Amino acid sequence: MHYIRRITNVDKETAEDILQEVFLKIYKNLREYDEMFKFSSWVYRITHNEAISFFRKQKARPELVDNEISDDMDILSTIPADINLRDDYVKKELAHKVREVITVLPEKYRNALILRYMEDKSYEEIADIMQKPAGTVATLINRAKFEFKKLAVKNHLNK
Repeated sequence: MHYIRRITNVDKETAEDILQEVFLKIYKNLREYDEMFKFSSWVYRITHNEAISFFRKQKARPELVDNEISDDMDILSTIPADINLRDDYVKKELAHKVREVITVLPEKYRNALILRYMEDKSYEEIADIMQKPAGTVATLINRAKFEFKKLAVKNHLNK
């Protein structure tokens, strides 16, 4: 679910619809699973393909939606008094800016960064998911970090 929301920036209900389709595809294609690959890599690949299919059906590019704002508002009433809200706000603001920069990266770079740093996947797992050699994945991640840094500086991410 988190992976779907990170790569698509859709609302929770749409992400749930995509996830439901993913589970159906996993169930229907379970016999085709190749044990040479990690099961989670196979599932991520199906998820990635299903997200792409969703947008092809919609014939629209995903829009940036801050999925966490409504969730965070419900949580505000449960915050203990001893938490430093300013630090939390700064962290959330930085996270929001990072998401903004990630959304404008080319898809191949965005996916590589999300899988590596947000989903904490190894290079081998990313290679399986993206169906690319591990060396290509390493190059993609390095280029993605360079592009991210360039866009972050351009968009004053450090302010």
